[in-house]
Amino acid sequence: MITVLVVDDSPTVREMVTDHLRRSGLNVVEAVDGVDATEKLQASLPDLVLTDVVMPRMNGYELCRWIKSTYKDKNIPVVMCTTKSEEFDKYWGMKQGADAYITKPYHPPELLDTLKRVYRAAKNDRS
Repeated sequence: MITVLVVDDSPTVREMVTDHLRRSGLNVVEAVDGVDATEKLQASLPDLVLTDVVMPRMNGYELCRWIKSTYKDKNIPVVMCTTKSEEFDKYWGMKQGADAYITKPYHPPELLDTLKRVYRAAKNDRS
């Protein structure tokens, strides 16, 4: 079963995303911001990270940069899902190492398809 670390400071968004992913057969671990996510990542290794960008303490860009440069598994896929929808925002997210960038509001099937595509690509890269 694929495990997704969902990182978002909005309890409503976290609950909505988590519910959708669980109903789709994925396992979910939740974090309230980037700092909480780094702690969860130290405790266990999810298959991928789905993160918001705008969060207190450590934003999604910083979290992505930390994962891709410092974390023990630098190849863990990171998908950003955020309201920041300008081309520069997407460019900056990808520059930090994000594997995909989705803007809110998103269509639930699009989110699920993106997560599965990114997961498959990462799995193939490790083989």
